[in-house]
Amino acid sequence: MATTKTGGAKTAAKTSSVSIKTGKMEDSEFHEFFVDELKDIYWAEKHLVKALPKMKKAATSPELAAAFEKHTEETNTHIATLEQVFTLLEEKPQAKKCDAMAGLLEEATGIIEDTDSGTMIRDAGLILAAQKVEHYEIATYGTLVVFAQNMGHTDVAELLQFTLDNEKATDVALTEIAVSFINEQAAAE
Repeated sequence: MATTKTGGAKTAAKTSSVSIKTGKMEDSEFHEFFVDELKDIYWAEKHLVKALPKMKKAATSPELAAAFEKHTEETNTHIATLEQVFTLLEEKPQAKKCDAMAGLLEEATGIIEDTDSGTMIRDAGLILAAQKVEHYEIATYGTLVVFAQNMGHTDVAELLQFTLDNEKATDVALTEIAVSFINEQAAAE
């Protein structure tokens, strides 16, 4: 199939239940770039899932601790989803160090080290660190969804969209916790 958006190519992609690969860009440099970015976010998720329990343990409020526990479970799902994406693309699930996530997680560790245990200031800092992570993930998954769509990988795009929606919901939940009481109490400490 050609890379043009003809009705025949789109129909073939939609009707093929055996293969989600359209053949449009499998061997292209763009496809290779896409897979490389999947490896990057795969590394990010695998390292985030290790950092979230530490953030939960450092949290003061039970609400924030519960949010970190929930996000740990969701991150395990994101990892499994990425593994499914690699399988659909006939690629081996492989992680490539994500310098951005490494830096964000290092910053979260610094916040824990630089704030006093049992304070809302620490919780406010943990929310800040977590939302930086969420915004990075939202930007990454949003772009990966569009890449997948442009290459005709509709099943992959749908899986990545589900993860993107989950990341956005987590960001909203963190904001709600922050504005409901943590920021106000942190300002009063």
